[in-house]
Amino acid sequence: MKLAKMKKEDLELLSHKDITYYILEEEGKMNTADLFKKVVTLLELPDKTFEEKIGDYYTLLTTDKRFILLEDGCWDLRSRHTSDKIVKVTEDEDEEDEEEEIKEDTILPDEEEEDNYDSGDTDEDDDYDDANEDLKDLVVVDEDELEEN
Repeated sequence: MKLAKMKKEDLELLSHKDITYYILEEEGKMNTADLFKKVVTLLELPDKTFEEKIGDYYTLLTTDKRFILLEDGCWDLRSRHTSDKIVKVTEDEDEEDEEEEIKEDTILPDEEEEDNYDSGDTDEDDDYDDANEDLKDLVVVDEDELEEN
């Protein structure tokens, strides 16, 4: 479908997403500003619309799964790009994460291990012993004994 040959009335019935799809299909990848400028021009909208709505247009492109933002900042149809590139990028990130985990899990040399060793002798133990000494003088009284008195 050639957008340039379409009547303005027919273009107005299409959403901005659909017009963008046809533009990318006909002309190939383009950056956000050029794409939206073309949409505004095709619909004969005022230049003020371009300035006010380009942010909304960018959001519209990012949420539509038919479009993909390429590394060079241009948009293109997702159907033209294989998922191998996307998977490869993900795999590279996973490898970096694994390398970081390996670094974190490395065994410390003996000297550093000794510095990190917790002997278990803390002041908290001393507090526990003091509390037990206070309790040894206490007597447990049964409820039945209380009722008898």
